Amino acid sequence: MRRPLHTLLLAALFWAFLVLGSCNCSKTTSDQERDRITYLPGQPLNTQFSQFSGYVTVNETAGRALFYWLTESPASQDPVEKPLVLWLNGGPGCSSVGYGAAEEIGPFHINPDGKTLYLNPYSWNNVANLLFLDSPAGVGYSYSNTTSDLITAGDNRTAEDAYTFLVKWFERFPQYNHRDFYIMGESYAGHYVPQLSQLVYERNKGIENPIINFKGFMVGNAVIDDYHDYIGTFEYWWTHGLISDSTYEVLNKYCDPYSAEHPPIECVGALALAETEQGDIDAYSIYTPVCTQTSSSSSARFKLRGHYPWMSRAYDPCTANYAQVYFNLPEVQKAFHANVTGIPYPWDTCNYDVNGNWGDSPVSMLPIYQELIDASLRIWVFSGDTDSVVPLTASRRSINALKLPTKKNWYPWYDNGKVGGWSQIYEGLSLVSILGAGHEVPLTRPQHALTLFKSYLENKPMPTLSETLKSSS
Repeated sequence: MRRPLHTLLLAALFWAFLVLGSCNCSKTTSDQERDRITYLPGQPLNTQFSQFSGYVTVNETAGRALFYWLTESPASQDPVEKPLVLWLNGGPGCSSVGYGAAEEIGPFHINPDGKTLYLNPYSWNNVANLLFLDSPAGVGYSYSNTTSDLITAGDNRTAEDAYTFLVKWFERFPQYNHRDFYIMGESYAGHYVPQLSQLVYERNKGIENPIINFKGFMVGNAVIDDYHDYIGTFEYWWTHGLISDSTYEVLNKYCDPYSAEHPPIECVGALALAETEQGDIDAYSIYTPVCTQTSSSSSARFKLRGHYPWMSRAYDPCTANYAQVYFNLPEVQKAFHANVTGIPYPWDTCNYDVNGNWGDSPVSMLPIYQELIDASLRIWVFSGDTDSVVPLTASRRSINALKLPTKKNWYPWYDNGKVGGWSQIYEGLSLVSILGAGHEVPLTRPQHALTLFKSYLENKPMPTLSETLKSSS
């Protein structure tokens, strides 16, 4: 029997009330529609998911506004039922849109012509709604009307601005209120992710049903703890034959992480010698060819941060060159509702002013890890094992410093019947290595990265051989 029309209308209104709560619904709808992307230049015709992008002002006085790009799950995957994942790239000063979205986990990757896009079959939006944020102000399309903001950024303000962004973004997109929410990222986002996670967790305290329904975080090849990162990085260089015995000895003797801002001359000399000994390799992916194309990004000597003096060469595969072309196209910026204020510099994968003038940066994230482990949040750390910049040995040493009890010792995990890496499960944390992956794991091992992501969301250990064989039979 058909239900009367007025009953259906009442039911629809009741559902809308539950979803939107007490928001100003007309304004929310108009703000969302203003941010909707109808079509990106060069976009494939068979796109089956919704996209939104635009700005959220996080500081009215300074005029700081952060740019985001939301790519929802395809309609066939029921996006309403999927969690929301915030992705952050590091640097500091590098674009989550340019790296995370455009060459790693996003649904679109850029063709060599710099003008057209193709679908990424391993996109993480197949299993979650993805929210990419360019942070802090000055990175990517994000901007500030206060010029000094570009040279006074640091960890604390970055975290506070990102939290303000989240609060305002959820107001604009109330359909995501109370949805399972995770924060993820890589590299120097090894600072951003736990710091923002801590803010969300602590400000949710006392709220029975928080709007930002934070469940946990995951970081890859992440800067975690200065002391252990130093030891682990030099160890990786030596054990992988990248430096000599004598250089390794000098690095261990003179490169004290607690004096990294003003290292002794012996350390500076050893680091320079280590770079010479390593030769012309891609330090972020030591077994893959370097890109021979030139761009403004590759010609610049990009120091990821003075605090880590070995981070001296930017990861600049040719895909980053394509991004630099694409995101500077006027028609692309118009489609993204970006650069609305006429930013006085071209879009780039990384902002060197922001990076070179980075301010506060705590020496360790381990106290935050411990706090959030005690809060029973889901925490995973993953590492591509061919990255020599923030290598697996550094991550293992940092995690070991937490002295967590082991639930399942180091074991191989499998993808399609082949070893995909190794994993160890601790009380409150899982560590996963990805075989043959570089600094940007989803770029060099996209299928393995998607398997990792699914396992995290399902809160299941990385699959064993018998499990993969069973699923394929």
